[in-house]
Amino acid sequence: MLKPTEPKKVLCIHDLSGVGRCSLAVILPVLSVMGVQPVALPTVVLSTHTGGFGTPVRMDGAAYGMAALEHYHDLGLDFACIYTGYLGGEEQIALAEKAFGLWPAARKIVDPVMGDNGHAYSTVTPAFIDRMRELARRADLILPNATEAALLLQKNAAAGPLDDAAAQALADELAALAPNAVVTGLPMGKYIGCAGSGRDRFVIRKLHIDRSFPGTGDLYGAVLIGSLIQGNALSAAADNAAEFVSLAIQKTPADQDTRFGVWFEPLLPRLCPQREF
Repeated sequence: MLKPTEPKKVLCIHDLSGVGRCSLAVILPVLSVMGVQPVALPTVVLSTHTGGFGTPVRMDGAAYGMAALEHYHDLGLDFACIYTGYLGGEEQIALAEKAFGLWPAARKIVDPVMGDNGHAYSTVTPAFIDRMRELARRADLILPNATEAALLLQKNAAAGPLDDAAAQALADELAALAPNAVVTGLPMGKYIGCAGSGRDRFVIRKLHIDRSFPGTGDLYGAVLIGSLIQGNALSAAADNAAEFVSLAIQKTPADQDTRFGVWFEPLLPRLCPQREF
């Protein structure tokens, strides 16, 4: 029997919400069961996520994050991937920039969290968008939703639904920023789907969603990244992620308060790689 090898490490630069299945609360268990060792770097700690629980209590993590990055570098930790999500301001974008500089060989994946449903979040300024655009230029893969893709490309984020051809064109335009892009949350007919650019061009229409949940983008990103590290091509990883999110939505009871997110936990065994110890 072969001796197990140390799992590859992913540095996860995201927020941590105490209530609600989103961000690090979703990403850490998903990557762990997929045979990856996640290392959490909270950009901000929130009492709840911002989707319907009122104004959360907030603790900024920028100073902690800078010191933690230096500690990890001094320890000689090797990250196979750096995965960034919600960055609450330009100081927190600097966390991602610093991490990219300290581990230049790591695969860099940016979820440019800036808005949804055709509108930027209230805290997102033009200067922040410019800084996020520059961070995207340093990434190997970006995971914007349709609104964020438009903001990155300086387009009208509220332009309305896209057909399949327009969705693919939007993803392809992002190739000017990063070698690969997957645009999520595209309304295509009765589906919510994604389109990819770069070496793997694809349109996936698997997410039949009639309810809105926080955290599904984080769930999607985590499964996609875990699948990439397992050796899958981008199109296959995106397909795996879409299938898992779709199933998690289907398995969440119809009377569940959507603010608490999808019930993904019972499905985690589906993500476990087949290994012998």
